Amino acid sequence: MKSLTNIVTAFAKGITHSRVSLIGAMIVTVIFPFLLGAIFYDLIWHIQNTYVAALIYMVLGPAFITGLVMVFLGLFFFKGQEEVRLFTMEYLRDYFTDPAKFSKLRKLVFFAVFLTGINLFIMGLLAYRGYHYMESNAFCGQFCHTVMSPEYTAYQNSPHSRVACVECHIGAGADWFVKSKITGAYQLLAVMLDTFPRPIPTPLHDLRPATETCAECHRPEKFHGNRLVVNDHFDEDEENTHRKNVLLMKIGSAGDRTTSPHGIHWHVSEDNLITYKASPDRTVIPEVTLHRPDGTKVIYRTPDADEVLAEIGADVVERTMDCIDCHNRPTHIYKKPGPALDRKMLEGVISQELPYIKRQAMEVIQRDYASHDEARNAIANELNTWYKKNYPDFIAANPGKLEQAIAGVQAAYLENVFPEMNITWGTYVDHIAHTEDFDFQNGCIRCHNDMHEAETGEFISMDCTICHEVLAQDEVRPQVLKDLGFY
Repeated sequence: MKSLTNIVTAFAKGITHSRVSLIGAMIVTVIFPFLLGAIFYDLIWHIQNTYVAALIYMVLGPAFITGLVMVFLGLFFFKGQEEVRLFTMEYLRDYFTDPAKFSKLRKLVFFAVFLTGINLFIMGLLAYRGYHYMESNAFCGQFCHTVMSPEYTAYQNSPHSRVACVECHIGAGADWFVKSKITGAYQLLAVMLDTFPRPIPTPLHDLRPATETCAECHRPEKFHGNRLVVNDHFDEDEENTHRKNVLLMKIGSAGDRTTSPHGIHWHVSEDNLITYKASPDRTVIPEVTLHRPDGTKVIYRTPDADEVLAEIGADVVERTMDCIDCHNRPTHIYKKPGPALDRKMLEGVISQELPYIKRQAMEVIQRDYASHDEARNAIANELNTWYKKNYPDFIAANPGKLEQAIAGVQAAYLENVFPEMNITWGTYVDHIAHTEDFDFQNGCIRCHNDMHEAETGEFISMDCTICHEVLAQDEVRPQVLKDLGFY
């Protein structure tokens, strides 16, 4: 016991003879109890606050490891004037070669192994929990709050809200893990220096290939047949008339277990490889090439293809069509004013019984506001003022409906517009469909516009029935839904 005490004393004395070791030991001593307690708390009860977790795994953890490294470096390389002979190579060589001294050395080894074991245990827990924290949705969406608030909000309202961010953005494999962490470090630096763009551009060229993301869960070749889609919307009249569009979407198949690829998913069949040349944002597509199974190909070009490609120059994107050419915003979805309000009205958050609520809401949410707080206050004030002036009896007879509707209108705005990031209605384009005015830089109309012609005289058709059949349009109670038993 006396020899062990001497070893501990000599170890402590060695630390005091090196400023580097002394500072490192002080850091380790102060951080150790807090770090150990926090890690065990996180393992058992889970720390919910992302900033507390960040303090533990991004500040205390690295500081603890830095302190250990400083202790080691100080003992072996940065000793003071009095040499700590106990920890020199000459000392160890002497004790290994002298049998009488070897038994004393064992105690030193046991002591070193004991300390090393404790440190490795702590660092193992730290690495395990730190890894899971940095893979969590809270870290991805909330740590850099201002920057990621739009994307995190859209993600929470999306069909993929129960899919972890890393499942799509990182996935399996070391290559994308390393790439994402390097990119993340750059992004963190941009946030610290306030050099990040507003709005954040869609990372078209930095995302994992669709076959490694979408195809992990979705298999287009298994999607067979047609799908009935009912789109609800409300007019801006006094009754907020509820109308429906009924479409039969020809989902089709990419070819598996069917006679041939057909319908919408014909585009991603292995039998119909499609490549195209486009602008960097993929909104202007002057040339499309269909590669057939027999090795032949058909090139479709717009009349001004040469001029457009020359204007784009070296930034021309040559790409093979896949899922995200249409489903370009499957998770981070920003709605336009009308659909955003329609959704809240369908959910019952905004009462259809409030006269002119769709019209008044459309007017107030499309104004420019400097911040969410300003928008929230202006929406509440203007709707309260208008309804109390024009429909005081209705408001008195239906207490609470206006307040609930105001909350719904505010939510429609707050979920889709972020002034701090210069994100407003329509900032991000969704290509899953097309606009009512058939914008040639939006959705399927980018290619299906009767402008892309092959040398044979064949065009890429603009026939809407290729993808869907319109069964009812802007009808209050469509007959087709009555026939199907909806009413």
